Amino acid sequence: MVESEADHTPEPVSRAPLLYQETDLRQAGGLTAELAAPAEVESSSPGGTFWTVIREIVETAILAVIIWLVVNYLTARYVVVGESMEPTLHSGQYLIVDRMSYRLGEPQRGDIVVFDYPLNTTDDYVKRVIGLPGETVRISNGRVYVNDTALDEPYTSSETPGAQTWIVPEGSYFVLGDNRRSSSDSRSWGMLSGEYIIGKVWASYWPPKHWAFISHYDYASAP
Repeated sequence: MVESEADHTPEPVSRAPLLYQETDLRQAGGLTAELAAPAEVESSSPGGTFWTVIREIVETAILAVIIWLVVNYLTARYVVVGESMEPTLHSGQYLIVDRMSYRLGEPQRGDIVVFDYPLNTTDDYVKRVIGLPGETVRISNGRVYVNDTALDEPYTSSETPGAQTWIVPEGSYFVLGDNRRSSSDSRSWGMLSGEYIIGKVWASYWPPKHWAFISHYDYASAP
C-alpha cells in the first residue's frame, strides 16, 4: 500500500533591477576622449519601488505555480506502507511515480505500478505486473507460469504459495507483490483493470540510503 505525499510550493524570490550608465563620450571629429559628467539619475519614489517589488513577487509566484502544476501533472509522490513489496521496496520509502508512461504506452510484465485499489479507490497499492491482457496465469509448486512457461523471478523474497489458474481479460492485468507470502494482490481480489493504474514507479528519493531509479525487470525474452 502507498500513501500520497502533500506538495509544497517554493517561496518566491525577487530580482533586483540593474542600472547601467554611460561612462565616456568621444567628440565628433576630435582626437581625444573626454570623461562625461556623471549622469543624473532621478531617485525612485517609495511608491514606485513598492509596486515594483510586488510585481516581481507576483511574477515569481505565478511561475512557481505553473512549474508546480506541470510537475504534479507529470508525476506523483507516494510513501510505501507495509512489506508486500519486500525486498524491492521497503515500508517508509518515498517514491516518485511517472504518470505519463501509460498515456503513451501499455504496462509491461515486470513493471512496478501504483494504482487505486479496485475494492476501495481511496487506498493506493503498489505491485508488480505479472500477467498481461489475454494471458493465462497459473501458480503451481511455488512457481508462477504465464501461458505454461515458468517465469524467472529474481526479485521475489519467497516461493509463491497456492495452486490456481486465471485468464486475464482484455484491458486488465494480473499483479503480485514481490513478498508473495505477505501481499494482497490479484490472487485474492482479482484482476486489475487498466483504468485504476496511476503510473509507473520511477525513483525513490527518501530515505537517502534508498536514493535510486527503480529498475523494472525486463521480460523481453519471456512469453
